[in-house]
Amino acid sequence: MTDYGAVGLKAGIEIHQQLNTKYKLFCKCPTLLRDTNESTYEFRRYLHPTRSEMGEIDQAALQESRYHRLFTYKAYDVTCLVENDEEPPREINPDAVDTALEIALLLNADIVDKMHTMRKIVIDGSNTAGFQRTALAATGGSVETCLGPVGISVLCLEEEAAQRVSEGGEGVVYSLDRLGIPLVEIGTEPDIKTPEHARETAQLLGMMLRSTGKVKRGIGTIRQDVNVSIAKGARIEVKGVQTLQLVEDVVCNEVERQLALLEIRDELRERSASVDGSIIDVTDVFKDTKSKVIGKALKKKDSAVLAARLKGYGGIPGRKIQPTRTFGGELSDRARLYGVGGLFHTDELPNYGITDDEVGRLREVVKAGDDDCIIIIADEKRRAEDAIKAALERAAVALEGVPEETRRANPDGSTSYLRPLPGAARMYPETDVPPVEITKERIDAIELPELVSERTERYKKGFGLSEEMAAQMARSPNYELFEEITQKYDMQPNISSSMLTSRITELSRENVPIENLTDDHIRSVSSLLAGGTIAKEGIPALLRVMAWEPDKTMNEFLESAGLTAPSSGDIDDIIERIVNEKKDFIMEKGERALGPLMGIAMEELRGKVDGQTVSSKLRERVNNILK
Repeated sequence: MTDYGAVGLKAGIEIHQQLNTKYKLFCKCPTLLRDTNESTYEFRRYLHPTRSEMGEIDQAALQESRYHRLFTYKAYDVTCLVENDEEPPREINPDAVDTALEIALLLNADIVDKMHTMRKIVIDGSNTAGFQRTALAATGGSVETCLGPVGISVLCLEEEAAQRVSEGGEGVVYSLDRLGIPLVEIGTEPDIKTPEHARETAQLLGMMLRSTGKVKRGIGTIRQDVNVSIAKGARIEVKGVQTLQLVEDVVCNEVERQLALLEIRDELRERSASVDGSIIDVTDVFKDTKSKVIGKALKKKDSAVLAARLKGYGGIPGRKIQPTRTFGGELSDRARLYGVGGLFHTDELPNYGITDDEVGRLREVVKAGDDDCIIIIADEKRRAEDAIKAALERAAVALEGVPEETRRANPDGSTSYLRPLPGAARMYPETDVPPVEITKERIDAIELPELVSERTERYKKGFGLSEEMAAQMARSPNYELFEEITQKYDMQPNISSSMLTSRITELSRENVPIENLTDDHIRSVSSLLAGGTIAKEGIPALLRVMAWEPDKTMNEFLESAGLTAPSSGDIDDIIERIVNEKKDFIMEKGERALGPLMGIAMEELRGKVDGQTVSSKLRERVNNILK
């Protein structure tokens, strides 16, 4: 087990949370996501890096520009010229500003006197302008964890990026519906000490954000980026960590990767390994190949198979550096950014249809020894050259140790290369958006919410809910409705909380359109339950009918759900009939007959009559027979 203190782990988290505002951050477009099939038009662009005020070009942006990607943007009937970057932005959304200030107060952060909007160069196509607008709202503050306080370095208000739809070849397709949705970015200090500590910190920050009731919920509305470094390693930023478990896995795997890269560095130095950068055309070696991958690539116009020798690297590309990834994957990551499918290396050959004979001839042409490794790429020659150069650059860096870079989180907790680590050169002032003065009066007017953790404890103590149900109800956007119907209709808290959580979730899994259910529907169900018109068993059926046909009258709801209440006489008649039909069974089993008979009765009366009423009447009738 890794001793994270001994390896010098330092980690920090950046939380990106979408805010649930009506409008986007710099325009009046709605913040609702659309199906790309609803796109009404599209446009295309190439993006190029610009220089900062000091005349510098950010290295991450410069690297991205070398891929020569064409970006296609899908727009909608509500897409405006601001989103298309054909018109200046409007003033910053005041509701989003207030929410950012509320979050800053929850974190005990120091709020700025003025919010100045900056441009952050991003030319991966996710912003039509080639930059993202961001404004610093607060610094300092902290969140308390089991291992002590984790400091907050910055809290920013910024615009969400466009949503990547697909990519292939030289192009990437984005949807503009997400672009410009307001989000807050919370960056912590590198105070996180273990993978479990990282998860706890992310969970606490997420809880604070949800406590405001002003953030969007659902997959993709919150993302975590994790910064990780170890002693003698490097700072790595891992983007797009979607779940709490993944936060823990990413930190663990990144530490493992950096330790493995340091071992590889030391071993390569002992071998006197080197990378001379020479690239050799070995197309003739594979002219009759049975490899489907290489054969397909050679059918392209102006294609070639290129190779390069890594002196003393034998066995290194095949070395595992994460549970599911090898060092060869690091080389392949760099190559794929230029549009190739990947690369082969001799540590994994013969394989993929490449024969022993082809490997032997390859070694002869490249003049590789037994301790050397060869990498090969097959594609259009220009693209293959760019890709193999990138792979060689990464191989050479292995002699130095761990490179600083930005990586992408994969679903299995591993990471893959994304781009160089950005620097200060990518930030410069936004001259089209006026600064926002943050007055004391504005801050004082903000009412802080009850934290979800505090609400959970209140529900446990005040309503008698279990730990699990209290936490689920406290996190629910329906928590206020829960309190209202529980108190107004004198409902049992476990029934009202179950109706608003598990019952509705079950209907959703059945593809019932629960979005049609309104607060008034829930209030009506609660009123019927309180008045004895329906039993708790009838709640799912009634909610299902209300969701499918929300505009019916209450009598129509009850009739459609089969919950029209029988009269007292009808109930007595049903019980009398059941008892008479099962008289021999009652005489044989005695009071043990009550359970089976109750099941028969509830088949006819479930949801229409409270189970206790049925049980009482049934017991009375059975006892009369047994006397």
